[in-house]
Amino acid sequence: MKRLALCALTAALAAALPARALDGKPAVDRDTLVVALPSGPGNLDPLIPPSIDSAKFAWNSFDTLYGFDREGRLEPRLATAHQVSEGGLVHRFTLRRGVKFHNGDAFSAEDVKFSMERVLLPETKSTRRPFFVNTVESVEAPDAQTVVFRLKQKDGAFLNKLAGYLYIVPKAYLQSLKTPEAFAQAPVGTGAYRIVNHQIGRSLEFARFDGYWGTRPAIAKLVYRFVPEPSSRVNALLAGEADVGVEIAPADIERLNDAKGLATELVAGGSPLHIRIYSNDPATPLSKPQVRLALNYAVDKDAIIKSVLRGQAAPLGALIPNSYPYGADAALKPFAYDPPRAKKLLAEAGLPNGFETALTCPTTQPRTICEALAAYWGQVGIRTQIKVIDSAAYNRLNAAHQSGPLVVMGFGNAIYDPIHVIGGTVAKNGTWSDYFNPEVEALIQQVEGESDRGKRDALFKQILRLARDDGQAVLLAEPQLGYLRDTALQWKPQVAGWNLDFRGASWK
Repeated sequence: MKRLALCALTAALAAALPARALDGKPAVDRDTLVVALPSGPGNLDPLIPPSIDSAKFAWNSFDTLYGFDREGRLEPRLATAHQVSEGGLVHRFTLRRGVKFHNGDAFSAEDVKFSMERVLLPETKSTRRPFFVNTVESVEAPDAQTVVFRLKQKDGAFLNKLAGYLYIVPKAYLQSLKTPEAFAQAPVGTGAYRIVNHQIGRSLEFARFDGYWGTRPAIAKLVYRFVPEPSSRVNALLAGEADVGVEIAPADIERLNDAKGLATELVAGGSPLHIRIYSNDPATPLSKPQVRLALNYAVDKDAIIKSVLRGQAAPLGALIPNSYPYGADAALKPFAYDPPRAKKLLAEAGLPNGFETALTCPTTQPRTICEALAAYWGQVGIRTQIKVIDSAAYNRLNAAHQSGPLVVMGFGNAIYDPIHVIGGTVAKNGTWSDYFNPEVEALIQQVEGESDRGKRDALFKQILRLARDDGQAVLLAEPQLGYLRDTALQWKPQVAGWNLDFRGASWK
């Protein structure tokens, strides 16, 4: 009861605060943009952390060979041309001339070669490695403006993977450091902004890079402020301390939708909100498909969407949301809310009295979701302990396969292709996968080498159906992403990407 009263008081105070930052009154000045985010990056080396982590800062300070526009369409960045051999095993890129790193070093094909080879090294512990290690045979730099990737097998999403995963780092600079880990303390890229200050857990500051190869950003300085509580991020805008708020709670978007001087933005998240199940330990109940399916049938997803997510989410029938450009299967409907069926499945698994488990709940997700899940599961005999951990710990443990036995997960579509989700969470060796199904694995290997989009679409649909029927994950919803901004700020968030790109932002 005290917690509910505190939430109500916080909302009332937020509504009463004067809107000093609104109507074109920046938090600092018109050369600065202050952004309130829920958490900071766990690592400023863009090749190391989870994609949702790096995507919040890397698009501003690093570049890839190709990138994505706001809608997720591929566009040239550090490369100006791309050629693929007839057999699909050789990808040749012509590189942009005159590009400089933030430290003044000239960008060349050797930097691209070094960046990929660094990802492939096991000791680098790159979360991108699983997406390339079975595909890339070698990388060649025949001259400064040409880089050639030779593949072991065809990869229908190779260009998308390069655009979403392979940030280019400077070979000479990184090799001059005492340890590779030192790069995260003083990162250097080719992006529109260079990182100038990082106060862990508090803020990250960028300054415009005047030597940037592309269009010069209108705003000279970016300041990320890390504000874990969603209501506090709202308060930061209303109190004139921030210009943009990221990952705003659904209730606040609903409440502030018509606030003067404040614009609310909702975009499809492209993120399947689900529960990752550590199912590959045969000694645990979660190894049994009946138990995993019971976890799904025990939860009223419609009620969670309506009450916790305030209707700002779409139902989720499979791990690929229907907002994806392809690969989704609209015919797969969400699991029905059916507690009797859940109990029957538990009994079939030899657990008529249920069992005890634990649910890891990162602070980036509403705790009310975790509480609702524990309550629903408790009604069918699954007694669940909630473990709340901060974002940095969550990212570290989740990538190291130490966040189980159950964990709330949601991540952006880093490459605008379904293989990001499937390869990361369903494949046997996926970065965030603790699941193995031989039939699914064979289909994943098949889709990896298929370049025809229609055939890829059909294969993904097969994978989704098999994984869903096996209870690979607890499917919850596809939340929309909520943003707040000053109406005088000209900026639109990325659609279904979770990336933050402020290169084109400007004040009216």
